[in-house]
Amino acid sequence: MAEPSQDSLLRRRVASFGHAFRGVASALRSEVHMRFHAVATVVVIGFGFYFGISRLEWALVALAVGTVWTAELLNTAIEVVVNLVSPDYHPLAGKAKDVASGAVLMAGFAALAVGLLVFGPRVWALFAT
Repeated sequence: MAEPSQDSLLRRRVASFGHAFRGVASALRSEVHMRFHAVATVVVIGFGFYFGISRLEWALVALAVGTVWTAELLNTAIEVVVNLVSPDYHPLAGKAKDVASGAVLMAGFAALAVGLLVFGPRVWALFAT
């Protein structure tokens, strides 16, 4: 069997990025929570520039935002697969979906904590003067 050429490998790698971006776009179109996260991400980035947060704070914000997006995308994927394999109600299907949603909730709480620690004192200072 012939080995794939470098050009073929590169094309497959580029195509895999296309599939990934298509998945994110699909989730943004179909999931209300994903659109909420997109808006929240834009707001947080705007706050970061407005307040001139440090490099470390940017890293923490980026990790928090990335974690929430990752959790939401995995939650969406789990819901789609569960709906495919269990179109009728089943307690285990419900549990899988609840646990996946719980992961998003925990990521959201962690991101909220980061947001409060990074932006809270700055916002407080705006209103205290």
